[in-house]
Amino acid sequence: MNHLVILPILVPLLGASLSLFVEHRRYGPRVQRAVAWTALAALLASVVLLFARTADGAAMVYLLGDWPARLGIALVADRLSAWMLLTTVLLAIGCLMHACSGWDRRAPHFHALFQFQLVGLNGAFLTGDIFNLFVFFEVMLIASYGLLLSGGRGLRMRIGLHYVVFNVTASTLFLIALGLLYASLGSLNMAELSQRIAEVPPSHLVLVKATMGLLLLVFCAKAALMPLYLWLPESYARAPAAVAALFAIMTKVGLYAVLRVQTLWFGDEAGAMAGYGRDWLLWAGIATLVLGGLGVLAAVRLRVLISYLVVVSAATLFIAFSVGNQQVLAAGLYYLPHSTFVAAALFLIADLIRRRRGGASDRKEIIAPMPGKETPAVLFLIAAISIAGLPPLSGFLAKAALLQGMPPWLTAPVWAAVLGSSLLVIMGLARAGIRLFWRVPPVDPDAPRPRKAPTRRIELLAACLLLLYGIGMTVFAAPLMRHADAIASDLLQPSGYVDQVRGEQPEIRHP
Repeated sequence: MNHLVILPILVPLLGASLSLFVEHRRYGPRVQRAVAWTALAALLASVVLLFARTADGAAMVYLLGDWPARLGIALVADRLSAWMLLTTVLLAIGCLMHACSGWDRRAPHFHALFQFQLVGLNGAFLTGDIFNLFVFFEVMLIASYGLLLSGGRGLRMRIGLHYVVFNVTASTLFLIALGLLYASLGSLNMAELSQRIAEVPPSHLVLVKATMGLLLLVFCAKAALMPLYLWLPESYARAPAAVAALFAIMTKVGLYAVLRVQTLWFGDEAGAMAGYGRDWLLWAGIATLVLGGLGVLAAVRLRVLISYLVVVSAATLFIAFSVGNQQVLAAGLYYLPHSTFVAAALFLIADLIRRRRGGASDRKEIIAPMPGKETPAVLFLIAAISIAGLPPLSGFLAKAALLQGMPPWLTAPVWAAVLGSSLLVIMGLARAGIRLFWRVPPVDPDAPRPRKAPTRRIELLAACLLLLYGIGMTVFAAPLMRHADAIASDLLQPSGYVDQVRGEQPEIRHP
């Protein structure tokens, strides 16, 4: 149990190593999938244990090499980290299930890259210092480059290279910001920095603000905030279905970073830095929400439409995380896994639709027969109701809680943006459903009936599993909202987190 905190990083790392070992053709896909599922089962067990251990609000601190947190690598697991880890591993189950239907055999090193992606995601949620957040960002991104480009050609390669260039540029800015941060404050541990930022002298305030602004810019680029979201729609739309579904959690890593630094560094006790960047993020989130809704309405391909839904969900979370209200923050934390699961399910459903329509693909303006359309249509309907925020599913519960907790001075703009974007999303999804399922070519009685496109049962099960997560969040909304409220309370009172992390090191006085 003393090493439980590092297991969500160590288990997929070992899984990736074993996956590389069994890639030789003498083992075959069955052995490769057995290794992947064994690693994922072990990861699920460790995350569930970690979730149970942190449920009472205690933060578990793991010091690698037993170095003080101020000097070495610290991993910290609290309620928020466990919430994000559980969301990630549940999403990974559905994605791996879909990939094992056969796509993994067409992508070199898929299982190793998939496990490395989990290493980066889990490490980003567990790290207690900002430098290793950069390290795990890079592990996550390098694995995502391989997953996106693997087995691709033509347009996917070109879009993938744009994705790589954008993220390499953002990572370069991240590294520059880390150098400035260490030069100005003398530490990279998040808990230690929360103390030093509150005591920053006026002579260093301008440099610290510029550094923090650069960090927030990087995090917003990763989370697809306006105007830095243009890389996302085509990249996600061109990715293979299982990969695009896993990518649904990647924007949440940037949002997690924004939430973590905002509550630790820019809280009410941060002195001159209190509330830094909060208003800007709020209004940028509102603008992104409106533009994302317009993108959903204007998309000509289903997968691009779903990518804009990811932008809409990220914008909604930016609003929830920037208000500074416990009820709104709890609603955002509840909305985060909901939006992740439903967007991932829609990517898998879009792949079923694309293959059944043959050469018409998922383009809405092309009329094509849809053989065996009943199952994809039902799944699409459930997912559309959920992600649009219609009752009675979890999307409606999350948005209702968010709007009810909004302070009076934000009621008009936020209600207008959330409800207006929801209307645009409903219109876009309704039009997509009509054009894909209802509009069919004239029937020629002499022509042979179109053959039903082959669909593997495991692909349907993967999409159904992700939708069932959302239904489960609806059924168990009360305990989940209570837990989200407890997480929000911890975040708005970060002294407990700081004390527990700093308690693992001797008291160090700094200038």
